[in-house]
Amino acid sequence: MKILHITHLYPQPTDPLCGGVIHRQVKALGSRGCMEKVVSPIPWSPFPTRYWRRKWREYSEIGAYRNVDGIDVYFPRYLSIPKMLFYASSGKRMHWGIRKVVGEIRREFPFELLHAHMGLPDGYAAMLISMRLGLPFVVTVRSTDIDVTAQKNRGCLSALQTVFSSAGRLICPSPRLAKALESRFGVEAEVIPHGIDPSAIFTGVPSLPAEHKNRRIILSVGRLIPTKGIDINMRVVSKLVKKHDRLLYIVVGDGPERRKLERLARELGIAEHVCFVGHLPHSRVMEYMAGCEVFALPSWRETFGLVYIEAMAHARPVVAVRGQGVDGIVEHGKTGLLVTPRDGDSLFAALDFLLTHPEEARAIGERARELVLNNYTWERNADKTIEVYREVLSSQ
Repeated sequence: MKILHITHLYPQPTDPLCGGVIHRQVKALGSRGCMEKVVSPIPWSPFPTRYWRRKWREYSEIGAYRNVDGIDVYFPRYLSIPKMLFYASSGKRMHWGIRKVVGEIRREFPFELLHAHMGLPDGYAAMLISMRLGLPFVVTVRSTDIDVTAQKNRGCLSALQTVFSSAGRLICPSPRLAKALESRFGVEAEVIPHGIDPSAIFTGVPSLPAEHKNRRIILSVGRLIPTKGIDINMRVVSKLVKKHDRLLYIVVGDGPERRKLERLARELGIAEHVCFVGHLPHSRVMEYMAGCEVFALPSWRETFGLVYIEAMAHARPVVAVRGQGVDGIVEHGKTGLLVTPRDGDSLFAALDFLLTHPEEARAIGERARELVLNNYTWERNADKTIEVYREVLSSQ
């Protein structure tokens, strides 16, 4: 079966973390027999926009094509207006930007189905291509669609309604998102969680404890943006260090908030208890997860949250936010702890409990590991996704 993926979130030389989850899913589908290509539209950055901000300059430096781990990825340009202005029409503009490339791909690669990895703009562009070519399309709905885009204005809400009602099938990575989709739009979705590659789990002796003189490590992994809650973690750490000796908070990842967060560590007087290591290869991230004592990421806008699953696969107790994508996989007190969004007191209580009760923390981690290995792998994700593809194609 030949699939064309449409997603503006895909790994790029300037941002290798962007769309890593989607790339892993595409690779898993390929390993199960799907033939695939990816169209990843990039905002058009003509003079002088490329000099406005760093990200616009980086857009201009991305080439038109890359082969990423054996997958053909095309980066056509489309007109994207900053700050989500006129966002309701973004899908139409994306369609105009990618239709030529899609036509060229179609002549050499007669794909049977389109898979868009967000409702707007990706899904809307896929819908227009679907109508023009007479092919079915499916959409993976993300938290941005429900929690941000649908709330923006009536035009965005209407655009999403059109996409969701036209798609052959909708996919949600988490039960929370599927319930929100049904409540807000009255449509049902197939819940297909993201997963991990069991072979990527670090099984050696992690070097992290020795490198940091056996300090007790709290770990976060993610893009450094406000919604990840790294600043909330840091404020809580500033209180925890007064009660727990040898505490070290390590942050893996990079992003626009890094300088601000480094400054906050100095202002809180905990610079010696916080370590920003930047972007790391995935294999090294896995070693960090194996070497930490607790994984904590109080992010309040997560479609799924693969990093939690990866930490759980290493038998580490995780702290996540209640009501987000991983809620339902992380069962409070059993396979992790859930805290109130943007609430430092709730987060302090959770981390303090895990640090004070190491035996219970280890038990939570072991239960989490068993759950993930039995239910949340990319192989299972690919099999369920292919089943959706077949059902959609057979109904045509």
